[in-house]
Amino acid sequence: MVLTEARSRVAELGWDVRAQAWEAVESCNLCGGTSFVTLTHEDRYGFPVASAACADCGLVFLVPRPTTDAYDAFYRDTYRPLVSAFHGRVIDAASVEVEQGEYASSLARLLAPVLAGRSSGSLLDVGGSTGVVAEAICSTYGLSGTVLDPAPDELARAADRGLETIPGTIESFEPGSDRFEVVLLCQTLDHVLDASGALAKLRSLLTDDGILFVDVVDFRAAYLRGWSVEGATKVDHPYSFTEDTIEAMLARAGLTVARKDYAADHLHVGYVCSPGAPVDTLPAATSVRELLREIRFVQNTPARR
Repeated sequence: MVLTEARSRVAELGWDVRAQAWEAVESCNLCGGTSFVTLTHEDRYGFPVASAACADCGLVFLVPRPTTDAYDAFYRDTYRPLVSAFHGRVIDAASVEVEQGEYASSLARLLAPVLAGRSSGSLLDVGGSTGVVAEAICSTYGLSGTVLDPAPDELARAADRGLETIPGTIESFEPGSDRFEVVLLCQTLDHVLDASGALAKLRSLLTDDGILFVDVVDFRAAYLRGWSVEGATKVDHPYSFTEDTIEAMLARAGLTVARKDYAADHLHVGYVCSPGAPVDTLPAATSVRELLREIRFVQNTPARR
């Protein structure tokens, strides 16, 4: 009933997902494989959006998916109204700051062991929204902060906090010779179109002693919580990561995990990483088979409450 009501509110927006520009996905972003297993045919909003898993490594992704231009328009015009309708409350640049403040405090505590003793350096927050998180980390550890985000309204609020701002995405960002002691990718990697490329690019932006923090929605946690694979899939997440796939992607990008964090929401999993040498690793074939079998089990077994 709750999901039905949420989808009804979404439908009232009148956004036509079929009218968007779409592109084919020819290969897996993690391993390059071309053998896919279709998992779902609609997402949590009720949109006719399909997802698939790579049969070789288990990465889950939308197939097909909106183009870069379609996503740019979506985030500019539709994303905030969509999530507001789905949750039945206003979610905008101002309202998210309360949640971001709580998130920032938690992240500052997580980063304490690796940032303690630092009193200078630079921070880049990719998809940093209004700058709440960047401001908190910078003030705690004496860093100068830059926020990269595609939303002008949110960047304006970040600038009011004294942060440098850059309009754009990780794909469009041209850093030149700039390097950063801290790079944050908070709840953003699920939204990019080239996740492996984004991590490799951010790895190249780190100083030798730099750290990168990234967190993602744990796809298994999401579908087990709601006992719905469709409910864990959404048009705004081109990728759905499991612990196995995100950890393989980090290793292949040359990012060594120093700390791993199961978030207090029991949904996200975060990683504090240092720069290292790329490791050619992928999830085991047995874990991929187990994932696919579990998905079928969830899809065909009533939730036990």
